[in-house]
Amino acid sequence: MGTPWSSIIAGTTAVFSAVATGGAWLAARRANATADAVARIERERWHADLTPQFNVTIERSDGDRATLSVHLAGPLPLGYLDEVRVEVRQSDDMDYTPTLPGGAAPEQVAAHVWGPYRFVPHVNGADANGQVMPGFQLRVGAGQPRALERTRAPLWWEGNDREARWRDKWLNKPMRLVLTCRRDGFDPWVVPYEVDVPQAPRVRTL
Repeated sequence: MGTPWSSIIAGTTAVFSAVATGGAWLAARRANATADAVARIERERWHADLTPQFNVTIERSDGDRATLSVHLAGPLPLGYLDEVRVEVRQSDDMDYTPTLPGGAAPEQVAAHVWGPYRFVPHVNGADANGQVMPGFQLRVGAGQPRALERTRAPLWWEGNDREARWRDKWLNKPMRLVLTCRRDGFDPWVVPYEVDVPQAPRVRTL
């Protein structure tokens, strides 16, 4: 006895229905993936557009002291930052890894600030090495001052003129900083910055 046409039609209908359902599911999945990709691109664009813009300057004081001014200049739609963390980085691209036996330990080299200025240790919450200033809040259009001091030659440098050689080494070199910025609802921004270092005026002799 042959298969009834009604059963064949019902089976065919079920197949077409399953295919249509599967197609709709695939189309919806592709549409969701496209929407997610567009949303991700928009978030990344918006994040890039809101990258903090800084105006950072150094003002010399008497002796070896100075003041670092960190001013959040924009962009205006950013409004504010919940946290700005400032880290002093090496002011040149030299490799100071010890190469001779009996020299400085790697951790000593890493703890030293290789540049013209560092934060005054333990002032405004700076770490013991003067390398890191903990986070502080800033609004667009406002700034914060932080205390600096001249760096000194590392103890393992030899020679009676080591401080003079150290000062000469950083003459006309910038102070390199990395500002890590956070605001709730956004991924962090990491902003490198080079600050021009004002030089002491030369004393004219008659």
